[in-house]
Amino acid sequence: MSAIRQRTVEGLRPGDTFTVTRTFTEELTRAFGELSRDFNPVHSDPRFASAKGFAGLICHGLLVGSLVTEVGGQIGWLASGVDFRFLKPVFFGDTVTCRFTLVEVDARGRAKGTAVFSNQHGTTVIEATLTGRLPGEPERAVLAALVAERDAASGRG
Repeated sequence: MSAIRQRTVEGLRPGDTFTVTRTFTEELTRAFGELSRDFNPVHSDPRFASAKGFAGLICHGLLVGSLVTEVGGQIGWLASGVDFRFLKPVFFGDTVTCRFTLVEVDARGRAKGTAVFSNQHGTTVIEATLTGRLPGEPERAVLAALVAERDAASGRG
């Protein structure tokens, strides 16, 4: 089962931190471009990327930023806002780790979190601040049932 989902079932608190990692490939970038219809040539044409000052083709910033949705999906987080700061490019083959930390949770489950995305060299490539709602008791009960049923979304499928 996903440790993130299990922690959510138990109840989340400020200071809870979750980490996910993914290697970004040319194939993922092309698929994201098709899905998002973002055909900026900085992702597909080496001449354009070079003219922009990059050492190679770069991944979509929102594709890399989507790492935080892996955490949010396990939590059952209902986002109300995300503020990304794109600091450095992510190139094909880079491995990025997203460290998501809950910083505030009020009595109604409204929460604020931060996320720091670092590449395999330890360089911060994205920072983000997130706001949203955490699951309440009824939703956590459903998540517990999903974990017990070993659903694909809990990280077991």
